[in-house]
Formats: sequence, C-alpha cells, structure tokens
Amino acid sequence: MSDTRLNNIIRALEAGKPAFAAFSKLDKQTAIEMSDAPYDGIVFEMEHNPYDVSALGDALQYMLSRKQIVDSGSLSPKVTPIARIPANGAEMNQSFAKQVLDRGCYGVVWPHVATVAQAYNAVAACRYARPKGAPLYEPKGVRGDGPATAARYWGLSMADYYAKADVWPLAPQGEILVGLMCESTQAIENLDDILANVPGIGFILIGEGDLSQELGFPRQYEHPEVVDAMRRIVETCHRHKVVVGNPHVTAKNHKRLLEEGYRFLLSAPQRTYGVVGLAREVASY
Repeated sequence: MSDTRLNNIIRALEAGKPAFAAFSKLDKQTAIEMSDAPYDGIVFEMEHNPYDVSALGDALQYMLSRKQIVDSGSLSPKVTPIARIPANGAEMNQSFAKQVLDRGCYGVVWPHVATVAQAYNAVAACRYARPKGAPLYEPKGVRGDGPATAARYWGLSMADYYAKADVWPLAPQGEILVGLMCESTQAIENLDDILANVPGIGFILIGEGDLSQELGFPRQYEHPEVVDAMRRIVETCHRHKVVVGNPHVTAKNHKRLLEEGYRFLLSAPQRTYGVVGLAREVASY
C-alpha cells in the first residue's frame, strides 16, 4: 500500500498550510469546471440542495481527469471532494454519511452539531467497526460495510481502502475528514466538552448564517455579538489544536481570517468565462 496522501485538504493541513475549498452545487458541469480549479477541496452542498446520491456519483467521476492521473500517477482527484449532508447532528442520521462515503467522498460535513453525543455519532458514522480493544477504538465505528465503489474511486484494493478509510487526525493514515458545523449558542457552550471528549474531529466549521439568526442579527456577520461568538469558537478550537473553518471567505476578508487563525477557508467557486469574463473585468475599472 502506498503512503501517498490522497486527501489534498489533509495534505495542506499536515504541511502547516491553510486549506482552501469551495462550496458547490452538485452537477456534472460544475464538477468538470472545478476539477482543475486552484482549490484543495470542494464541498458538494447537499444540505440545502437536493440530496441526490446518483448525481453525487456522477459528479465525483467528472472530478477525475485523465491528464491529471497520467501527470501525477495518482487516481485521486486533484481537488478533493467531500459532501455536506442534510441531517442535523440531533437527528443522529448515519445513513447519509454512509452513502456519500460509499460513493467515494473523502469526508463529511455535519450541520448543526451541538452536543458531545451528536459529535460522537458523527465521527462513529464515518468509521468501520473494529474489534473491541483494538487501537483507536473510540469512537466506536458504525459505518456499514459496502466499500467496493469507494475503493474503486480511490484507486485502491478493498484491503488498502479499509486501511485508509479512517478519520484523520485520529488515525494518522486516515483519509476521511469529519467536519462539524458549530452554528448555535448551545454548540458554543458545549464546544470545549466536544473537543475534549470526541477524538477524530477533522475540523470545526462555523455556521455564521444560523448563528447570526439565533443571535438576532441575521447575516450581519460584522455585528459585534456575532463577531464575539465566532471569536469564542476560534479560541476554543485553538485551545484544543483543532482546525477551524469559515464558510464565507471573500477577497475582502481572507487576509483577516487567516490572521485570526482560520485554517479551512471556503468560498463561492470562482470561474472565468473567456472573453466575457475579461470584458467584465475591463468594464469594472
């Protein structure tokens, strides 16, 4: 089994660099356009968009480029695909995670995780079962066994897929990222306990939209109360040495976010459209 890192989001984080990704709709053309984009990863949005596993499977295939495979010698896509699933943490819904991982995704973003039990379930749902007493047993894996499609997509034998299909950073060789969205005051109050008691969390992603709604300042991301709540999340993550991400990165705020310690930066996908794009850039001066 090769030691080559397949997940380019993890690759960036292990190198001490911030990882950049885009939230994206789920369709073939977007997957083609994003397959060679200057991102480490892409998050296919299936929480507020339709949950369509068949479309996800198609999009994952269109993320692959024959030229990239030949040039790199790796079957893994250059831009690593992960998925945000519809189920909130409180729903304890393991089937969504199982299905997107079985298609070949390299990670799962769980919305609205607010308690230790919900966080434990999120990580456990992304891990296969193993004998009690085995190293790194907790959180106890509950992912159902159906790896054939994912192993093929990763370009591995099933035995090698099992070895790599664990959660990082709990398992150093793991290629699966578990991201938990912190987007409520309850989640902020419990975040210290979550990070202290649930190993295997790859990153915490701030949900500014829902958090600002609960605080009474919808989408007012610069409001002092919203900023203070976000600061608390960042400080808690730093205290536990867990990556913290921001989903609303723009050309105007990315430098500030990096200075504040965000290491997983998500933005809307940026594209150019040839002459039209150039003409608009010229017209904007």
